[in-house]
Amino acid sequence: MHTATPLDVVQAQLDAYNAHDVAALVAIYADDVRQFQHPDTLLAQGSAQIAERFTHRFAASRPQARLLNRIACGKLVIDHEIVTSVTEQGTLEQELVATYEVVDGRIARAWFSFA
Repeated sequence: MHTATPLDVVQAQLDAYNAHDVAALVAIYADDVRQFQHPDTLLAQGSAQIAERFTHRFAASRPQARLLNRIACGKLVIDHEIVTSVTEQGTLEQELVATYEVVDGRIARAWFSFA
């Protein structure tokens, strides 16, 4: 049986994000996940807050993330991305670095650094 690597998990997260699939995203994140704006500003904690955060984000702007580079080191995966969002104000692009910690096949913690 194939065990998902941290790279597999993070790619599944990116695919679910771009598909705006909240249920798939919640399944990829650990039940007690914590998301931070780097270094330690808590954005969301636990499945319910993750679901609420993504539901709101997708309804507000229908974002699409484009992967520029990915680095993996053990349980950490670091993505450099540009997220394009369509809002009432027009199309916006946000460059960011996302660091994911994958434990037991799910994302346990994530940190986002915005340019």
